[in-house]
This record gives sequence, structure tokens and C-alpha cells, in this order.
Amino acid sequence: MAHPRMFDDDDPVLARLRAIALALPSAQEKVSHGRPAFFTRKVFAYFGGSTREEYAAGLDPPRVSVLLEPEERLAMLAEGGAVEPAYLGPYGWVAVDLEDADWTRVAELIDASFRVTAPKRLVAELDSRG
Repeated sequence: MAHPRMFDDDDPVLARLRAIALALPSAQEKVSHGRPAFFTRKVFAYFGGSTREEYAAGLDPPRVSVLLEPEERLAMLAEGGAVEPAYLGPYGWVAVDLEDADWTRVAELIDASFRVTAPKRLVAELDSRG
């Protein structure tokens, strides 16, 4: 059974996230589990990331989920800059609020997640851009 679509293509927050993610080398978008997912060989960002409690309550705050190096992930969770998303959290993912977001920081987090998941040649291509 397919997951229901859990986003609006016209969402301006999603449009901003798309612009950041799809600017990375060979980045593409697909719908995975009802949500936009940005990937090369592996997914590096998902649009969404509610906690188990929020999910159970039917809440869906605007967030981006990223995969970070373990120490950066722990620091973000400790400082309150992120939450552990349902289902993905146990695999090292964190979700960051996009409402009133610091978009420079969001771009840095997406870049960091890309570097964790992308093939070395794509990371090298990104680095060569300056």
C-alpha cells in the first residue's frame, strides 16, 4: 500500500528547501513514504520529521531531516536545535525546524548530510565549486 502524499508542492518552505538541496552535485528528488526526499545514491534530506509523540497526535511541523556525523548530531540534540524524528532517529537522523529558520544554517546542515551520504566524487565536485 502506497503512503499518502504528506506535502503540498506549492509550499514556499519546500520550494526554498528544494533550491538548496537540488543545487548540490547530481542531487535529485523523489517521493519516499509520502515525503520529498533528496538523494544522490542515498537520501541526504527529507522534508519532514515529526517525533513519535507528534506523529501520534497528528502533528506535522515543517522540518528537514538530515544525517549528520555522530558528534554533530549529539550536539544539535543537546543544544535543542533539533529533535529525533520518528523512525529515522534511531538510524542517526535529526530533524530541524524550518519555521522561522536560519536558512544559512539549514544549507550548512544539508551540505553536511550530503557529505555523509554522497559518493566521494560528488563531494570532490562540490569542493571544487569553491
